[in-house]
Amino acid sequence: MAVELNKEIINSRMKVIHDSWAKAGKNDDYSAIADVDAIFLAAGEDEPVRKGTAFQTWLLGYEFPSTFILFQKDKVSILCSATKAKILEQLQRHRTVVPVEIFTLAKSKDPPTDALPRFLSGFTSNQRIGCLNKETYSGKLIDEWNNALSASDNKPEMVDIASSISTFMAVKDDEELATTRIAANLTVTLLTHYVAVKLETILDRETKISHEQFATQIEARLGSGEGESAKGPDTKVWGKGRGINDVDWLSTEFCYSPIIQSRSSAGGYDLKPTAESSSDDMSHKGVFLVSLGLRYKGYCANLGRTFIVDPDKEQESVYNLLLNLQAEVLQRMKDGAVARDLYQQALSYVKKHKPDLEKNFVKNIGFGMGMEFRDSTYLISPKNGRQLKANMVFCLSLGFQDLEDQEHKRYALQINDTVKIGQDKGICITEGVKSTKDTLFYLTRDDSEEEKTAQKPPTKTNGNASPMKNKTAGGKVLRNKTRSAAQEEAIQSISAKISEHQKELHRQLQEQGLAKYSEEGDGANGKEGKSWKKFQSYKGEIGLPKEVEGLRIFVDRKAQTVILPIHGFAVPFHINTIKNVSKNDEGDFTYLRVNFQTPGQLAGKKEDTPFEDPDATFIRSITYRSTDGHRFDLLSKQITDLKKEVNKREQQKKELADVIEQDVLVEMKGRRPHKLPEVFVRPAPDGKRLPGEVEIHQNGLRYQSPLGTQKIDILFSNVKHLFFQPCDHELLVILHIHLKAPIMIGKKKTYDVQFFREASDVQFDETGNRKRKYRYGDEDEIEMEQQERKRRQMLNKEFKAFSEKVAEAAVNSTGDALEPDIPFRELSFEGVPFRTNVRLQPTTECLVHLSDPPFLVVTLADIEIASLERVQFGLKQFDLVFVFKDFTKAPLHINSIPSLQLDDVKNWLDSVDIPIAEGPVNLNWGPIMKTINDSPYDFFRGGGWTFLGGTGDESEQDEESETESEFEAESAQSSIVTSSNEGGSDFDGSNASDDEGSGSDFDDDSEGEDWDELERKAAKSDKKRAEEGDDSDGSDRPNRPKKRVPTKSKPKPKPAANGKGKR
Repeated sequence: MAVELNKEIINSRMKVIHDSWAKAGKNDDYSAIADVDAIFLAAGEDEPVRKGTAFQTWLLGYEFPSTFILFQKDKVSILCSATKAKILEQLQRHRTVVPVEIFTLAKSKDPPTDALPRFLSGFTSNQRIGCLNKETYSGKLIDEWNNALSASDNKPEMVDIASSISTFMAVKDDEELATTRIAANLTVTLLTHYVAVKLETILDRETKISHEQFATQIEARLGSGEGESAKGPDTKVWGKGRGINDVDWLSTEFCYSPIIQSRSSAGGYDLKPTAESSSDDMSHKGVFLVSLGLRYKGYCANLGRTFIVDPDKEQESVYNLLLNLQAEVLQRMKDGAVARDLYQQALSYVKKHKPDLEKNFVKNIGFGMGMEFRDSTYLISPKNGRQLKANMVFCLSLGFQDLEDQEHKRYALQINDTVKIGQDKGICITEGVKSTKDTLFYLTRDDSEEEKTAQKPPTKTNGNASPMKNKTAGGKVLRNKTRSAAQEEAIQSISAKISEHQKELHRQLQEQGLAKYSEEGDGANGKEGKSWKKFQSYKGEIGLPKEVEGLRIFVDRKAQTVILPIHGFAVPFHINTIKNVSKNDEGDFTYLRVNFQTPGQLAGKKEDTPFEDPDATFIRSITYRSTDGHRFDLLSKQITDLKKEVNKREQQKKELADVIEQDVLVEMKGRRPHKLPEVFVRPAPDGKRLPGEVEIHQNGLRYQSPLGTQKIDILFSNVKHLFFQPCDHELLVILHIHLKAPIMIGKKKTYDVQFFREASDVQFDETGNRKRKYRYGDEDEIEMEQQERKRRQMLNKEFKAFSEKVAEAAVNSTGDALEPDIPFRELSFEGVPFRTNVRLQPTTECLVHLSDPPFLVVTLADIEIASLERVQFGLKQFDLVFVFKDFTKAPLHINSIPSLQLDDVKNWLDSVDIPIAEGPVNLNWGPIMKTINDSPYDFFRGGGWTFLGGTGDESEQDEESETESEFEAESAQSSIVTSSNEGGSDFDGSNASDDEGSGSDFDDDSEGEDWDELERKAAKSDKKRAEEGDDSDGSDRPNRPKKRVPTKSKPKPKPAANGKGKR
């Protein structure tokens, strides 16, 4: 296949070189080429990737061995073989910035040409030539060139221009950034889906394997072997990655052999990129350092991670410091930042938070990357004064070395990531396996060992799985090491773990609330209160309408004003100053009363309406009398209609206040946009319901109807969440977009835009066909099921691939991380968030209902606390209330969740680190939120959310009561249920009070029976019920008194919801 050069890119990069050369000054980044007459770049045979070969690949798109390039002000000369000349002749036919002259060398069997002497003549005609002095080359052409140059009388001065070459390649264009992002996605996929999983398995099973062997296994994921025994890329690993669907595996390679280090490494821990994996067996405890770097189409990505087994408090503290330091440095890695300033700021951060670690901090915190893996020109060190520019790519490398643990053993910590420089901040493109929950491993200990286990701080989890056994709040727990530890683990209940975790979450919530609002004092959540709005009907008497001359009441709809005659003057009153108007007849007269807005009125929502001067004298109402009842009827209707119209307009204006005007969609140019055809959209535009297509453009999505009459544009900058819901167990396959700010679709304001396709095929044949003659039984039904299954699989694959392309385009456009979020059906539960009962499904970042409108998307990060209400023994349902961190937003109520799913909901909420409160009754959240908004600081100073309960503190107080009879608990609970029903609950819990064992009419002095006797009776009763086929619940059985187990003290009755108990 003929090699096709990308002539447009080559021409643009040649223009960059010549423009920068022409403008080069003594004090800028191109100072090295400021006074050279020519730039000379050579390439030998089989050279490693160095600056020269990297620059050649950057310029031409391919590596050309044994090729010389000489840049001059007026032309570019290339010396190469005949085969390469045929390829490079494409540049001569293309109109480049400066002409390209090619000197073709003779083939080995042909007589020599004058190409080398002529190229040498042009070379020696210059006095100062820039080149890469520190690089050495080898090969036949290099030897001939050195001999010819030595024999020449005219030898120009050679100047090193490595720094300028680096600057040429430093700022990446869109195509380079896209390639770099693929390299980053490959690196993250390998780490997430192979290295981290394999390392955990090695540690869990205590597998004997050397660092070098583990590194070799990692390298084999790209393929291994040659000839017939060759193996391709490991699709089980790469198939799980994001944004790597169309990877050219022949263009993918490792930048270096993976570096694996543990405490058993012979040379100790080495944070340099030149470190190597040793042949020593891996340790199964302590600190593990992993570094990976992949190159795709010449562009590099790199990351490094630290894994710690059984960390102590100091190690956890230092690792969390590294995470916070990285977040701080990323905020400063923006356009115009100076390399040495970045290093000093990072060092200052370390001095401020842990001064004793200053001596252990690394000597530089990163370097430039691109075609060349490590560009020392852009080293982020204390002495480098170069500026960072937007769209440069760096490896941010943070770490501490020569640290000492509690066992007096040396260790080091590192976090390395590939970062793109943005206008306002650095964007990490190798996110993954970084938080403490992914990198810290804990060992469960034997009872006989001294307790040394540190308290694990809770961290944010991804919420993508139900709580697992052995899961801790701060990391992962490896397999139990002793039988006694396994028994202890079995005894310890999940509820105890949740209670312990919830204590920590509530404590953190209280501390964060006090810290957040302490500076604001009594400020209402940092928001401004309501202010008096002035209204102006007319600018002066000239603006009054002519109708006022008759001194009669007049309604001016245009000015939204009612003009009233008072003592011979026409006085205008804006409609917003009027509360209402009333009319009544008395005898021959009709009275019209106009009531005004005044302070001190108990007017519901208007009670806190502000006034410019509340101490002024106000007219509360004014009354007119007339014999013309028909005219007063007309005036009353006009004023009332005007008031309704103005209120409606204000309400619409308030509703649309947060609707944004989107920027213009930049359409894709140069190639066709990716499309998803035959999809419907919700909310549906006006007109006939027809399927359209969704297109991915440079900065957003566009939905177009079949006839092109209607279109919906969604910009990536306004996308908050992206969801893909497969059609497994569903009728639709869905691509759902939740927006940061609402947009208008037709006349509808919406936060959610959904594209879907129906999964079922309605075209089928029920009458039979020719196949019926030869088929009997269920063959047709089986074939239809198989076709249906295949169709659903194809739909899922198509929508998932498109959602990944949308996420990739959004990341390339905005730089912010965006991934398709898939609902976890196995964690779903039913509830009523609006009016109907729906299935609610957690995702990694949200709780969603996407199948039918109205849609529900709740961002978990926005939730302050979750309150479980109506949690009582005997009730079949409970309610869930989400209180948001923005206290001005009304809490979200999800009602009527089956009580059977209570534990599942608790486990899920706890696994995503949401504080949980629990109570037996529904709370009136309106007054509660108003109190909180009035003074958040006073609210937290008074205990915060502790009034809800559920902080875990009451568990210790109730330990003794847990040993009491369950029958007593049932009795106490039933009184609460009954009282709550009497209090007017919106939910029917009457059946709960009829439950068996809810009666309270037995004698406290009755003789109790022991547990064995009760268990025998219960077993006998169950057996009899099973024989009779009685499978009804307890609500259908009459009350039967039960004997109570004797206890040490009388049970304390729990307070009822409304202060009344059942007697």
